[in-house]
Amino acid sequence: MCVCEINRRSPAAVGVPDGSVRRMAPRLLIASGIFHPEAGGPATYLYELLPQLQQHGWDVRAISYGSAPVQQYPYPLSRIPRRALPLRLVDYARTARPLLQWADLTYVHTLGLPLSGGSAPRVLKIVGDQAWERSIRRGWIAPTEDIDVFQTKNYGPLVSLQKLARSREVRQMDYVIVPSVYLKRMVVGWGVAEDRVQVIYNALPPEQVDTPHTQAEARQHLQLDDRPFILTAARLTPWKGVDHLIAALAQVPDVRLLVAGDGPMRPALEQQVERLHLQDRVRLLGHVPRDQMALYMKAADYFALYSGYEGLSHVLLESLRAGTPVIASDKGGNPEVIQHGVNGLLVPYVDVEALAAALKEALRPGKRDALAAHAHANMERFNFVHMVEQTNATLKRLLI
Repeated sequence: MCVCEINRRSPAAVGVPDGSVRRMAPRLLIASGIFHPEAGGPATYLYELLPQLQQHGWDVRAISYGSAPVQQYPYPLSRIPRRALPLRLVDYARTARPLLQWADLTYVHTLGLPLSGGSAPRVLKIVGDQAWERSIRRGWIAPTEDIDVFQTKNYGPLVSLQKLARSREVRQMDYVIVPSVYLKRMVVGWGVAEDRVQVIYNALPPEQVDTPHTQAEARQHLQLDDRPFILTAARLTPWKGVDHLIAALAQVPDVRLLVAGDGPMRPALEQQVERLHLQDRVRLLGHVPRDQMALYMKAADYFALYSGYEGLSHVLLESLRAGTPVIASDKGGNPEVIQHGVNGLLVPYVDVEALAAALKEALRPGKRDALAAHAHANMERFNFVHMVEQTNATLKRLLI
């Protein structure tokens, strides 16, 4: 069964004098595994993008796993509770079937969804390698296994089957959208023709919350003193590298680390903080609401994202928009956002000694101000209006 959130009648069809119905808008089905208000880049991306696509003439409907409280959305949304397998797959497939028959185009945001039925073209947005993530979660490869090495290394039959299933499903799509050049290279490596993969950079919509103009004002709102602190925000999974940040912090006195986010690694991180006697310098904030997150980003001396993989991180864009420079790993799409020594520092992954050295460099007098002065460098590539227009044009080009 599903929880359906339908807030107003679709404008896709109108009556005409002879009593027939004339289609007025192309029908777009969004099929995802997560949706607003859940945390994560894909959920944020869809929440911001879909109203804009409606403004461009699309009749939008969406389906996703989730059991969040009913909220108001300007399009019908079917939520499928995350019951035990295979029940949730059956629920999703049953709900999706008539939607797939209804759609002129399906925009898929999660691999492995039970989407059987319908003949409309399918576009897939890829933001990572699900085979790599799943192999880490199931303990088939080490949490620190490099995603680039993973693409070609042989790990045995279980991992090979994951890779095969991922590549086969992606190749069956009519078109693929990725948020970085890095990801395009990866997807082409899975056997997808280069001319069927398009880079459309992620972007942020105009700010909708009033944030303080200065770092000092933000700290006052949060009741934080003027001691330096580094902020990181991530789902607490092994590849996000928060444990490496904590380990590096132990080598750098007089700076604090605030960690926003929750996830399966939280108990291990709490134990690490205690083992390293960093209870007075590391705070695990848990889930931080969006408006509060903007305050923390403005208040921080640096935002850190030392992850083993990023497609094109929304939080990096948010930090730079706030004027806060970044310390990031040199993995994935991070180098497409961060210019080393200009708006932040890029650090090899995994190298805790190099990370500690970068933290020390970042805390040198005047360094933060010099990087913050160029926080908006190269940000024109991540223009929200341009992202919407590119996405709209790409989707309409694929209509039958």
